[in-house]
Amino acid sequence: MNAQDRFASFEVGYDIPAKPGMDEADIQTPCLILDLDALERNVKKMGDYAKAHGMRHRSHGKMHKSVDVQKLQERLGGAVGVCCQKVSEAEVFVRGGIKDVLVSNQVRDPAKIDRLARLPKLGSRIIVCVDDLANVADLSAAAVKHGTKLECFVEIDCGAGRCGVNTTQDVVAIAKAVEAAPGLKFTGIQAYQGAMQHMDRYEDRKAKLDAAIAMVKDAVQGLKANGLTPELVSGGGTGSYYFESNSGVYNELQCGSYAFMDADYGRILDKDGRRIDQGEWENALFILTSVMSHAKADKAICDAGLKAQSVDSGLPFVYGRTDVKYIKCSDEHGVIEDPNGVLKVGDKLKLVPGHCDPTCNVHDWYVGVRGGKVECVWPVSARGKAY
Repeated sequence: MNAQDRFASFEVGYDIPAKPGMDEADIQTPCLILDLDALERNVKKMGDYAKAHGMRHRSHGKMHKSVDVQKLQERLGGAVGVCCQKVSEAEVFVRGGIKDVLVSNQVRDPAKIDRLARLPKLGSRIIVCVDDLANVADLSAAAVKHGTKLECFVEIDCGAGRCGVNTTQDVVAIAKAVEAAPGLKFTGIQAYQGAMQHMDRYEDRKAKLDAAIAMVKDAVQGLKANGLTPELVSGGGTGSYYFESNSGVYNELQCGSYAFMDADYGRILDKDGRRIDQGEWENALFILTSVMSHAKADKAICDAGLKAQSVDSGLPFVYGRTDVKYIKCSDEHGVIEDPNGVLKVGDKLKLVPGHCDPTCNVHDWYVGVRGGKVECVWPVSARGKAY
């Protein structure tokens, strides 16, 4: 179905913020827009990096929650599949045609396990994380019931302090149980150090990863000593992928935010002390917002408030401008400091959100823009799929 047919019955401003072919100036706000040129450069750059370092790249779907963005990452960046955090999120990507899906989380609820075990019937490889022996029997029973195979990563807590086991002994015990269980296959290790991804200093991030890599190497040695060589050792994020890819033990990356970038990630520094959004990656995701009031001489009010973004990692910044500053927000309003009165009602601004993942999850659509024109409109396919 072409774009015109797809959106024929959709009304701009009610169903969707724009239609392909429209001028960028006519997009309804607030909405998410993608700079397609910057997005494609980011995707290709990560793909080239992974290939050059002999790594698989499994892009993280929780960031964009979009089948269309994932397919772009596979087509342009050579991504081998997707990471999801929840079963319902995984279902969206499987139903959308993605063939290699990792639920990079534990699945414990019986109804969720049952749904997970059905997914391979749709033609996709399904991997799930395990950190408890009791979970193995439940996953096995569901896979046997549906006549499917679930692959398992044993998750190591390598510093995030969330899920995962802490000792090589536990890794080996769970891997043995998985390998012995009907309907299951031990595929490898999940070792994502999430707690350090946003540390500003490169040296601080490296110190955390050095400790994580040591844990992973010890676990791999323990597994091999027990006849269990992991096919995949998976982890790595936008703030650390260069450490995992040069570790000699990881062979799969799970980077997500690199494709869009946000204000929080943009602040971290590379090995040369530069912000990573000033050379390493480009801002490709923006909240497009309009000035709706300028009743106060030194403040402009825009239509992107709390309901258009997540501010858990701080406020957005106004892209490409130093003369105005987004300073606070309420439900439906954003306050922009405008000391020289340069803005006027109707002006549109691009905001770089503080945290892209939860910001994307409050929108229904991405509007892809190139050369001042709307080129595509993509649904946020897995929006709200948190169960």
